[in-house]
Amino acid sequence: MAKGTILVVNTGSITTKFALYKDGACILEKKLEHSVEELSKFADVMDQDGMRTEAILKALKEIGVRLEDIDIVMCRGGLFTPCVTGVYNVNADMREVLSSSREGNHACNLSALIGDNIAGEINAIRGKDGPFGPCVAYVADPPMADEMLPECHVGGIPEFPRRTLFHALNTRAIMRRYLRDTGRKAEDTTAIICHMGGGVTISLHRDGRVIDTSHGLGGDGPITPERAGCCPPYPLIDMCFSGKYTKQEIKKKLIGKGGAVAYFGTNDMRVVVERAQEGQEEYVVFLKAFVLNIAKYIVAQGAVVDGKVDVIILTGGVAYSKPITDAITKKVEWLAPVRVYPGENELESLAENGYMILAGETKIHTYNKDHIIED
Repeated sequence: MAKGTILVVNTGSITTKFALYKDGACILEKKLEHSVEELSKFADVMDQDGMRTEAILKALKEIGVRLEDIDIVMCRGGLFTPCVTGVYNVNADMREVLSSSREGNHACNLSALIGDNIAGEINAIRGKDGPFGPCVAYVADPPMADEMLPECHVGGIPEFPRRTLFHALNTRAIMRRYLRDTGRKAEDTTAIICHMGGGVTISLHRDGRVIDTSHGLGGDGPITPERAGCCPPYPLIDMCFSGKYTKQEIKKKLIGKGGAVAYFGTNDMRVVVERAQEGQEEYVVFLKAFVLNIAKYIVAQGAVVDGKVDVIILTGGVAYSKPITDAITKKVEWLAPVRVYPGENELESLAENGYMILAGETKIHTYNKDHIIED
């Protein structure tokens, strides 16, 4: 049985989610919503770590949680490289890269900073080690984890290498779940996992590593509910130099105002499916295109391993839509059997990694901003 108390932190653009797990069970889950007025006080999202740290500490105090009872803090991984999938303790190098937004500016970068702040508070209150030693903050399966094959990195010109940015946390957790459900071993399994949320990424898992993946923010991927996916370069170049848009406006058209948002003003695929089922032609065509885009990227990953795929897994929030998963399954099941595991389960996935740490069942990496040191 899992032992220990774990605080889980997951930051979004306007929300801070946290959960408390005790001996393997979730005993508390809360989402703090930050108003536009509150966030507007900060020039940059990375300036919000102190405010959000205090918000969590205040909420825990109001609920009656004793900080000194928390053994470790598990945090959503931010945008940092170089790294591979797995668990990292939050250290000075990681804080520097996240705080400076060296690899990208996103609210997910705050999670590790906040977790490390809270771990420091816990150690100061205790004044001594807890049952598992000092409280430490960790991240698990960061989104830019890179285990891609060398040939998968090569782009059309040297200036444009293919890079990783995918839903590593959920897809790795879903892979572990699939292995438990089937009794298979990671070293004997090749899986293509498609995570469908506001963004969509397709990753190829073989022998416990992710050897290829699409890029969730970089235009290397399918149309999504709010992202444009891969765009033809010449029209994009013309748009950039048209003088009609700023750099930020064009980026927003690609990520945030692309996909279903661009066509219909919504990122809710339930609305798209409902309108398509009513027979509204523009929704019917878009839904077919959405499914086809995803199916193409899934099948393309099969080419990396010469078609030797054991399973295709569909996950993420959009995977709750049976019309969508059924349509994708019909297009790709000739390659491999399809399994559906809907939902994102990020807090649960972080807690799962935390209990593996406390049980000594996982390797802990030490992050170095220039290269990986594996302890």
